[in-house]
Order: sequence, then C-alpha cells, then structure tokens
Amino acid sequence: MIKSILDTLLFSMILTFASATFAEEASVRIFSPDDGAKLDAMAQNKISYEVVAGPKGDHTHLYLDGKEAAILRQLKGSHTFETLAAGSHEICIKVVNKNHTPIGVEKCIKVKVE
Repeated sequence: MIKSILDTLLFSMILTFASATFAEEASVRIFSPDDGAKLDAMAQNKISYEVVAGPKGDHTHLYLDGKEAAILRQLKGSHTFETLAAGSHEICIKVVNKNHTPIGVEKCIKVKVE
C-alpha cells in the first residue's frame, strides 16, 4: 500500500514538473525604445519587442495612449509608427487570446516625442 502511494506521488510530481517545463509563462519584453526615452517627431520611430504568449495567449496588440494601434502576429520583431505627435505617450504591448481579449500580461513604456 505504501509503495502504491509513493508511486502515485512520484507520478504526480513528474507530471507537475513536465507541465511547468513545457507550459512557459507569458511575458513581454520591449527592447527599444527605453522607458522614458525622448523620440524625434520627424523620425520614423520603431518599437522592438519579444513576446512569450504562454498557454493562454495567441498574439499581441500594440496600444498607443490606450488606443489599439496594431495587431502584432509575430512574437519577436518590430513595428514602425507612421507618425507620433509631439508630447508624452504611453506605448503598451498586451498578450491577447484568439478572441483578441487581453489575458493580463503586458508591458508599457512612456516616451516623450519632441
């Protein structure tokens, strides 16, 4: 009886470890621009990023000042903004599911365009 309990416990531990290994947690990294960066209003400004969608995520959305600016289907890449008006802006990348609903994983930065 003790052997069967130990076998069951060992099997459960193996499954837990395997699940944790294969189901990587979702995350968002923004490589550039840096948080607090000053950007040139006359330049083409680009955001570079890397995303791990995790088990609940499918793709990402890019937001500028709280409004959706783009759908990012690549998990690693960059997006060039057409124009950015002078002033302070918040740029966010949010992981979303297949229904385009944010799953709660995001990264935001603030920039100033001059």
